[in-house]
Formats: sequence, structure tokens, C-alpha cells
Amino acid sequence: GFPMKQGVLSVGRSRLLLGKGHSCFRARRTGMRKRKSVRGCIVSNNLAVLNLVVVKKGDNHIEGLTDNVKPVRLGPKRASKIRKLFNLAKEDDIRKYVIRRELPPKEGKKPQFKAPKIQRLVTPVVLQRKRSKVALKKKKSAAYKEAAADYAKLLAGVQKDKLSKQKKDKARRKSSIRKSETAQA
Repeated sequence: GFPMKQGVLSVGRSRLLLGKGHSCFRARRTGMRKRKSVRGCIVSNNLAVLNLVVVKKGDNHIEGLTDNVKPVRLGPKRASKIRKLFNLAKEDDIRKYVIRRELPPKEGKKPQFKAPKIQRLVTPVVLQRKRSKVALKKKKSAAYKEAAADYAKLLAGVQKDKLSKQKKDKARRKSSIRKSETAQA
């Protein structure tokens, strides 16, 4: 269907050019505008569905809506939110405070409970995993440094050999030039 837009004082539909900041429209790009069909804000008998929100509670109950209170079915799942709910310290064991939900009983069996898996729970296994990751990083960086030092040493040796070879060649050329000069004279 078409959404009702506040401020359009008509019963039927109308096509409006909508841009950023308008209701009933979400701009996909900057500066984008689009002509869209919207329904007027006047309620009439040609509406299929009308979604409402209870803003203020009156004196009497609305039957089937405000007369019965439904408890929240699920409790918090994240460790920090469980701590906040029960006002726990860091040392307290959160696993004892998880809100469990009783499952419908089966014939001849004791009642079963269901609890959420606690997220972001710091356990010894998690800490061990973290320590091993850090140790692995340190080990790798040390190995990289060692390899870089070895390579630098190798390069220095190659450079030294190259320089010594150049000096030998130069000395050989000089001596051969002297020999040829003495032979001509």
C-alpha cells in the first residue's frame, strides 16, 4: 500500500516530489529527489490497515490490549547487561544469574530449562587465547627483525665484495697502463 503523509489534506493518493528530510522517502544519493505516491492524512473507509500506538493510558482498560500485562520473555544475553541488571561486581559469576526459561514439561520427565549463551564473557580460555595471540605476534615480529638483520648483513657482505673487486680491477688497469707506458718509452 501507500503510506499516509502528515500535511497532505486529502482522502486519496497524490504524487509528491520528495527529497532529503521528508517522511515516506529515503534518499539513496546526495541531492536525490523522487516523485512518489502518498496517501493523504485524512482517515476514511478506503484504508485497509491503520497502525496506531497507545500514547497515553486513560481511566478504563482497552479489552485485550491494556488489561493484561505480559512479562518480558527473554532476559539479557550480554555479560555487561546481566551485570548491570543484577548490580554485580567483576568477581561475581554471571553464569548463576542468567535468566532461564522453563520449557513445557513432557510426560514423565522432570522440567527442562533453556538459557541463552552469554556473549562477551571473559573466561580463562578467552584470556589464554588472547595471550597466545599476543605471543604469536611477538614471535613473528622477532623473526621478521632477525630475517631483516640477516639480509642487511648479507647485503653488506655483497657490497664489500663488490667494492674490493672494483679496487682490484682498478689497480690491475693502472698497473697494465704503467707497463704499456714503460714499454713505449
